[in-house]
Amino acid sequence: MMTELETQAARRAGIIYTGISLGMTLFFLALTFLTGKSYTPVARAGGAVWVFILTMIVTMPIVIPTVKNKVMGYGIKSKER
Repeated sequence: MMTELETQAARRAGIIYTGISLGMTLFFLALTFLTGKSYTPVARAGGAVWVFILTMIVTMPIVIPTVKNKVMGYGIKSKER
């Protein structure tokens, strides 16, 4: 069973890596229009889906432990001595 802090960390991480993936997808779509080449709508949509999925795969294992450590308080050195 997940604790309240773990649930909070999971939600926050999900928002972050989904936001990064959506941002990269929008960046990809912008590039397809700004290059001046004519791409079909299917090529743009397929490329956007591909970028979104790959970005999710790459960012999830990076973002989840980072956010979990911050939310749970791991890795923060105490200033008390």
